[in-house]
Amino acid sequence: MRNEFRRLPWSPFAARALAATLLASAAPLPAQPQAPPTAEQRAAREQQLRELDRIAIVERKVMIGMRDGVRLQADIYRPRDASIKAPVVLSRTPYNFNWWDVRNGMARDVSTAMDAVRRGYAYVVQNERGRFFSEGEWDILGPPLTDADDTFSWLAAQSWSNGKVGLIGCSSTAEWQMAAASRGHPALGAMIPQGYGAGVGRVGGWYEQGNWYRGGAVQMLFIAWLYGVQDGQRPMLPRDLTREDIERVSKYWDLASQKPPVDWAQALRHLPVQDLLRAVDGPRGPFADAVPAGTGGRMIQRTPNDPAWYKGGGLYHDDMPISVPGYWFMSWYDVSVGPNLALFNHARTKGTTQAVRDAQYAVIAPVAHCSYKRATENTVVGERSMGDARLDYDAMTWAYFDRFLKGADNGVLDTLPHVRYFTMGSNRWQTSDVWPPRGAKPVTYFLTSSGRANSRLGDGRLVSQVPGARAGARDTFTYDPMKPVPSYGGNVCCTGNAVQAGAMDQQKMEERPDILVYSTDPLADGVEVSGPVEVTLFVSSNARDTDFTVKLLDVYPDGRAYNLDETIQRVRYREGYDKEVFMENGKVYEVKLGPLNTSNWFAPGHRIRVEVTSSNFPRFDRNLNTGGRNYDESVGVAALNAVHNGRQTPSRITLTVVTPPR
Repeated sequence: MRNEFRRLPWSPFAARALAATLLASAAPLPAQPQAPPTAEQRAAREQQLRELDRIAIVERKVMIGMRDGVRLQADIYRPRDASIKAPVVLSRTPYNFNWWDVRNGMARDVSTAMDAVRRGYAYVVQNERGRFFSEGEWDILGPPLTDADDTFSWLAAQSWSNGKVGLIGCSSTAEWQMAAASRGHPALGAMIPQGYGAGVGRVGGWYEQGNWYRGGAVQMLFIAWLYGVQDGQRPMLPRDLTREDIERVSKYWDLASQKPPVDWAQALRHLPVQDLLRAVDGPRGPFADAVPAGTGGRMIQRTPNDPAWYKGGGLYHDDMPISVPGYWFMSWYDVSVGPNLALFNHARTKGTTQAVRDAQYAVIAPVAHCSYKRATENTVVGERSMGDARLDYDAMTWAYFDRFLKGADNGVLDTLPHVRYFTMGSNRWQTSDVWPPRGAKPVTYFLTSSGRANSRLGDGRLVSQVPGARAGARDTFTYDPMKPVPSYGGNVCCTGNAVQAGAMDQQKMEERPDILVYSTDPLADGVEVSGPVEVTLFVSSNARDTDFTVKLLDVYPDGRAYNLDETIQRVRYREGYDKEVFMENGKVYEVKLGPLNTSNWFAPGHRIRVEVTSSNFPRFDRNLNTGGRNYDESVGVAALNAVHNGRQTPSRITLTVVTPPR
């Protein structure tokens, strides 16, 4: 039998088969530039496989049929003890979980599966539709939603199952969970979504549509992410292969594409944005191309309230029910802690029953995206030490699953705080029954200056009383989209080498004249800010449209200025995301930005600081200031932008301050 790869011509996500079955030998893919595993590592993996085989029945490459005939692959690990009716922990993902590392010729780590089996669970990992050995056509979050229903039904019906399914995973392995859970499948007993922001569509005032936007500006993380994930051209195996044949094939070919590395720090500068992936010879897919699956593709051309976001492609919107207990994991330096918190609060107040509302719990850690278990005795995020930020996440999650999937009377809900959050600065875990913490109060600071707030060397101040400045007081700066303010640290993920997440000292950045800097005097008493930070600016511009960005910072007595959170608003959406309203030259507009969120102790002697400018690139795409569509434009124009202050135009921030107990 010949083993042949055929070069696959692209057509809009049409499924293409391999010309032969790949059952005999196949040339291994080139090894990646990394240190080869040691003999000790190989021996440890071999021992791990032997131990797994001792305690578990392993069924790899099980093809589970969906209602339309498409089959999704799954690996199943379940207790060998036939007397155990096991609940299922399901992890569905777009990523490669092939059990065999074909590049190093050894098994992958299976410790998660072993841990689940030892605890009396079946552990199932499944690829989304259109990824790797799963059939069909892929779109973000693996639509249609019925794939989740069909998978839950199949798992619950197995003779070894107790009929209950729980969901766990981080990032893209979590983000599909909420929309799937909204369908109310009777087998679904609990979910533990972690770093799940790209599954949050519209919740309350947030219109991020799965981290695609912030304030109407595009978050560029998805461009780099899609380069590695969307594959409009991909080989598929013939449908008549047995499970054993597919498992054997997977030992020498895992269907993982090996794309050339990209310098994203440079690549993300390409204009027009809609051609960015084409410029790096990336694959076609939902970013800029029409896609028959899911919500139709062409994501970069959509507006924040485009009907395509609501077509059932996997995003959760706040008109969908929450009827499942949830344990929500977030982090302060993730890309989407604001909408994540909004969804948690939505579940606490809008769950379908009181029991469901009472079963919602949250953890907010001081780490970057999906880095919970990377916390150490001295956790450093970016450049700032958070101290000991460790938690026993395994104990917490398994106790939660035991309660809702096994019905264990373990008392976990009697002691588990509804919100466990880490306060930076004081570097300690705290607990609350609500978010923001009960008793927190709003405290407002007003932006003021003598018209020279440019850079940290200027005269911008934050004051507690409305400034009595003369009418028309303002700070101006020139925003040139060809010379944007670079992103430095921050609440980001997935941008390759373009941006590092975390707290970075912003002093050097604050020397730029196109950054307005406003600071309090050194604090006489410490202040804990835990909750949303509302921002209202009075702005003007000589452009038809522009952006305004804000950062919140903790400034140390020695001058170090660590960023806490950041936000942006595209001014054309100041009146809502269902319409565009452009600016008139020189006219002053009140603009409310999406809130920042943090928990930080500003110690005595520290200062609270706000930066205002018009770009934070490539965290957010550049507004080219033309008033055009932006995504298909290559030339921008400089804008003279202004932030106004004084009694008539009180630009301000409102912090959520926790008063310490007396």
